[in-house]
Amino acid sequence: MALDKAIGGAGEIMAYDAPVKDLYEIGEMPPLGHVPAKMYAWAIRRDRHGPPEQAMQLEVVPTWKLDSHEVLVLVMAAGVNYNGVWAGLGVPISPFDGHKQEYHIAGSDAAGIVWAVGDKVKRWKVGDEVVIHCNQDDGDDEECNGGDPMFSPSQRIWGYETNDGSFSQFTRVQAQQLMPRPKHLTWEESACYTLTLATAYRMLFGHAPHDLKPGQNVLIWGASGGLGSYAVQLAVTAGANAIGVISDETKRDFVLSLGAKGVINRNDFKCWGQLPKVNSEEYNTWLKEARKFGKAIWDITGKNVNVDMVFEHPGEQTFPVSSLVCKKGGMVVICAGTSGFNCTFDVRYMWMHQKRLQGSHFAHLKQAAAANKLMCERRLDPCMSEVFPWAEIPAAHTLMWKNKHKPGNMAVLVQAPRTGLRTFEDTLEASRGR
Repeated sequence: MALDKAIGGAGEIMAYDAPVKDLYEIGEMPPLGHVPAKMYAWAIRRDRHGPPEQAMQLEVVPTWKLDSHEVLVLVMAAGVNYNGVWAGLGVPISPFDGHKQEYHIAGSDAAGIVWAVGDKVKRWKVGDEVVIHCNQDDGDDEECNGGDPMFSPSQRIWGYETNDGSFSQFTRVQAQQLMPRPKHLTWEESACYTLTLATAYRMLFGHAPHDLKPGQNVLIWGASGGLGSYAVQLAVTAGANAIGVISDETKRDFVLSLGAKGVINRNDFKCWGQLPKVNSEEYNTWLKEARKFGKAIWDITGKNVNVDMVFEHPGEQTFPVSSLVCKKGGMVVICAGTSGFNCTFDVRYMWMHQKRLQGSHFAHLKQAAAANKLMCERRLDPCMSEVFPWAEIPAAHTLMWKNKHKPGNMAVLVQAPRTGLRTFEDTLEASRGR
């Protein structure tokens, strides 16, 4: 047995015994800082591309080796995001076409404990409790040094464009990806928010001069989902008015509880999908219905008051309406295409009304850290909806793929033996009794 020490929740040092092994079972705690040769992971391989429960299979793989600026994190819990679905399906592209590795471990959200550090890492030490943001870059170009790291040619998303994501006992990240974990949250609550929160933060506040301001109105698609629920909260925190769009009436109260000024059920309208040929009979029918949707917005904002910003991510099904209802000089900002990638719109409304169409992709460290600070200050709720055990990681992705998950953000346990744990000491005690 090896005697090691751990940092308790109040900062005290406590000793614990743990065996030195080459592989630990899920939920079994190694000695602090001991890196086993192997680890368990939910791995995707190119020849298994397909539904999550086909693509993701449990394997034993080598534990990651670190470069000088990298950190190894023992993953307590992880978040479920749509890029895990994409990675499994190999759609819109296979992640193997990018990183060229033998296998892919998905997962772009995590909370855990720093377990090893590269020899040039200065800000973090073994035992630190952290959350991870998913942007990586090489750090040596102009955009990374005075520009916007999200514009760097080396920019990539950890766990999607890299193969060392969070659905494994250990994950490997760049030191600049780490942020302090909110200590008032459980491991699973800490693990579920960073990707969606930081993405929403950049969309709303990262594209000046169209950064959301107090008193402005923003239309938020999918307001009950992981991304939308943070957009609503961030808009309210900034003093703006959030108008949430839902597809299920049972989600109305949830969105209103986040502080939305109003909620619209898109199933009350029939103007979705690709735009019909302009000035055709079908187009005129679409336009009447789309204007009815715009009237529903006015019922919330006031007559003739269009939204300053549209927070877009469904894409194909909603984009024609988004570009119509945005106000003159306003912005449609989009970060995904969960309903399809072939976006269409009537360009006359874009140029004549001088609207801005802005693509947005995750966030850089400063933006992610600003969003994380709001969470640490308890000004935001993680909106965790469901927690799944380690064995059900593929099933959780299937629920997301089929849009059968509950409102909010989904988390999965990795090394945390059970839900509700908040400290290293709690985790040690629970691991002994698992």
